[in-house]
Amino acid sequence: MISKTQIRKRTLKKRNPEIVETIKLAKENKLLELAKKLSSPKSNYKNINLDELNKTEGNKILVIGKVLGQGDIERKITVAALSFSKQAQEKLKNSKCEIKTIKQEIKDSKLKGVKIIQ
Repeated sequence: MISKTQIRKRTLKKRNPEIVETIKLAKENKLLELAKKLSSPKSNYKNINLDELNKTEGNKILVIGKVLGQGDIERKITVAALSFSKQAQEKLKNSKCEIKTIKQEIKDSKLKGVKIIQ
C-alpha cells in the first residue's frame, strides 16, 4: 500500500490536469489503490484493444490507459478509461456500449462492481 503523501508527491509530477483532478477525486472518495495506479508513471499505463475487452469478464470495466480499436466487441459493456482512440469510440458506440472517463465513473458509481485493468 502506498501512503497519501507518496500519492501527493507523484501527483505533483503530473502535467495533465485531467489526470491530476481524477487522482484528487479518487483520494477524496477513499479509492487509494486507484489513486496509486493513476499517479504511477505513464509507462505503467496500459493500451488495450477491444478484443481483449471482449474477453474480460464483467459488465463494467475500467482501463488505466487507452482503449484501442483493434478487434470487435460482441456484448454490451460500460468502459471507463483515460482515453479512447477514434476507431474504438466508433466501434463501442455502434455496439451500444457506454463510454465514460474514469472521473465520470468515480462520480457516478464510486467504482462498485467495476473490474480494473492495468
